[in-house]
Amino acid sequence: MLTVYNCIVNEHDLRLVFLAAVVCALASFAAVNLMRYARRSNAPGLWLAVAAVACGFGIWATHFIAMLAFSPELPQGYDIALAAVSLVMAVVMTGLGGLVAVKSRHAYADLLGGAIVGGGIAAMHFTGMAAFKVEGRIAWDPAFVIAAIALGVLLGAAAMRTAFRAGAGMKGKIAGAALLTLAICSHHFTAMGAVTILPDPSVSVPATAIASGWLAAGIAFASIVVLLSALAVAALDMRSRRTATEMDRMRKLVNAAVEGLVICDGDIIVTANESFSVLSGVGSHALIGASIGAMLPDAHIRGKLAGGHNGVLETDLMTGEGELIPVELIARSIEFGGKRHRAIAIRDLRARKEAEAHISYLAHHDMLTGLPNRRSFAARLDQLIAATDIRGENRVALLCLDLDRFKEVNDLFGHAAGDEILQKVATTVSRLLGSEDMLARLGGDEFAIIMPGISGTAAVSRLAEDILEALQSESEVSPMRSIVSSSIGIAIFPTDGTDRETLLNHADTALYRSKAEGRNTYRFFEAKMGEEAKGRRLIEHELRRAVSGGELKLVYQPQIQIDSGEVIGFEALLRWHNRRRGDVPPNVFIPIAEESGLIVELGDWVLLEACREAASWDEPLTVAVNVSAVQLHSQEFPHKVHDVLIRTGLPPHRLELEITETALIKDMNRALAALRQVKSLGVRVAMDDFGTGYSSLSNIRAFPFDVIKIDRSFIKSVDKNEQAAAIVRAVLGLGRGLGLPVMAEGIETSDELRFLTDEYCAAGQGFHLGEPAAIEHFDHIVRTGSRFGKRKAAAAAAS
Repeated sequence: MLTVYNCIVNEHDLRLVFLAAVVCALASFAAVNLMRYARRSNAPGLWLAVAAVACGFGIWATHFIAMLAFSPELPQGYDIALAAVSLVMAVVMTGLGGLVAVKSRHAYADLLGGAIVGGGIAAMHFTGMAAFKVEGRIAWDPAFVIAAIALGVLLGAAAMRTAFRAGAGMKGKIAGAALLTLAICSHHFTAMGAVTILPDPSVSVPATAIASGWLAAGIAFASIVVLLSALAVAALDMRSRRTATEMDRMRKLVNAAVEGLVICDGDIIVTANESFSVLSGVGSHALIGASIGAMLPDAHIRGKLAGGHNGVLETDLMTGEGELIPVELIARSIEFGGKRHRAIAIRDLRARKEAEAHISYLAHHDMLTGLPNRRSFAARLDQLIAATDIRGENRVALLCLDLDRFKEVNDLFGHAAGDEILQKVATTVSRLLGSEDMLARLGGDEFAIIMPGISGTAAVSRLAEDILEALQSESEVSPMRSIVSSSIGIAIFPTDGTDRETLLNHADTALYRSKAEGRNTYRFFEAKMGEEAKGRRLIEHELRRAVSGGELKLVYQPQIQIDSGEVIGFEALLRWHNRRRGDVPPNVFIPIAEESGLIVELGDWVLLEACREAASWDEPLTVAVNVSAVQLHSQEFPHKVHDVLIRTGLPPHRLELEITETALIKDMNRALAALRQVKSLGVRVAMDDFGTGYSSLSNIRAFPFDVIKIDRSFIKSVDKNEQAAAIVRAVLGLGRGLGLPVMAEGIETSDELRFLTDEYCAAGQGFHLGEPAAIEHFDHIVRTGSRFGKRKAAAAAAS
């Protein structure tokens, strides 16, 4: 390589060598940029031609500028034809190499194209040297020739690989241009180092050879071409950068959108954001060039888009997997890439459609059970009524169901257990219905069944019996067995009514009758039921206003110590004086209060009023208050008792709560826990109506009772009925054995009292000992005075 160095330093004008390098660098940079642009362009041929001219002229200008810098000090000239041929060869070979590198998809196409460009450098150089005429002979060193060709080919291939490397930016362009410049310059000066000129006067310069001055003019023209190409490339590069920046910013902005967005040229997708790619299930690259119409099965929608429709359209989008997705399209015309395109926003409507379907479902169905709700029930019944001929044989049956004592389940076991029962009822009854029948939940524990197309009542009866039997079977295997049963009321269209409201009212009336007749049964509507049901509903309505209206009051019945005749306390009894009806018997309004749930409100009022009254007495007498099963099993009951005692100031030992055995069996554990809490306050507990319930002996052993009250049914005629007498004697003996005082209820004659006295019964109450009356009637007992006088008065009443 020392020969090359000597050739450059000693045999060339370094100023022209530098100029050649500059021209070469400009040409190389222009060529690399133009080829890269051709690779991205839709019309690569044009840009390849421009790149070939720029690179070919650059190679040629570099060679001949360097030749002008070469000073052999011998007469010389240039063959104009060969010089032109060398220029053409440079352009053609460069274009061919660029075409291979840009157009071929082979993995090594860029290396092959770069090698062809390197070969073009060699071909141009040696043809240009053939155009060089000098007075002497030219000798070539083969080693340097081979080295020069190898350098051109290898560096040319490296230049193309570097310039076209994936992801290469400006650094890639500069590196590629530098390698191409090095390929041209290294080839030229290595090849010039292989040249030896032997002076020979016999060899003359042809007269047709042009002088160096003319060559300089050609070189100047070529240099101008190279400079213009470089300027064009610079402008193109700036534009490309600006476009790329703008496209990148638009792409980021579009990809940031949640909705899908595609830009179409006619029907063809030019670009699409990531959201649309995810929505359609098609990759971003596969979308480009695809038809948007192929994804829209609805021909009407495709026609609207093709016609330039700019409104909102709803249709289905077909994904890559063939799934149809409901979407909303919004199309607009935009300027994109210097051309009018259509931008189409695609919004996924699946979530909205699901929400709308869910809202529609909720509007027509019950959330807890999934059954049709009252609105769907009403629409279905109205539809059947309108479609059924009143004079025809086919009729419509309406069955109203509700669960017996369902409120007690909520109070005893909580609302979660109640919800579970409602769901089980819905599932169980639904299995028994035909395809045309409809089960709906009207609210709470109320259900209704529409049974169309019946010709008689036999099928309705069978369905009602099947429902009761199925619910009974479910109840027996549930943790709350025997707590819940169902009652059913049935009305028939058009026999029992010709409109929905009438049918509902009559079915409801039959339902109340089934409850009144023992529950867990069914009844068909009968005309006479109407008045009875109306009366019960009216009583319930008036009873709800009785507390606030001041229509309720308490009367007190004295409880007597039998052996001494002394009054030991009073039982508070509820009475209702209705302004319109007058006195309403307890056996009339108490069952209605229990069915409607009003018994809790009434029980709370009685407890508060009785304790307030007893706290005002001068004498420390007890007051007995009856407690319903619902009150006892309420979690708040012990707290309510405690709160009443605090508010009224009544000592706990003066309050006696009377509990029936029926109330105990609902939930033994909860009842026991409630009674223990009440007992811990110091309150007395009495077992009321002893002998009429279940498992009396086990109840006495399990619960902390203070008093046993024998039911009035055993006291009646106890002095004449040997069986009743035996039972009373047994209970009295049981009380003595357990150390529990026994009180007899319903003592109405002196003979009954004498029997109880002879059997050492501790206490009693009844009309014979004192009728229930307002507390003012007993002022002489509860106010300060002689206890002896009271005992005498009581004894006189008892004799």
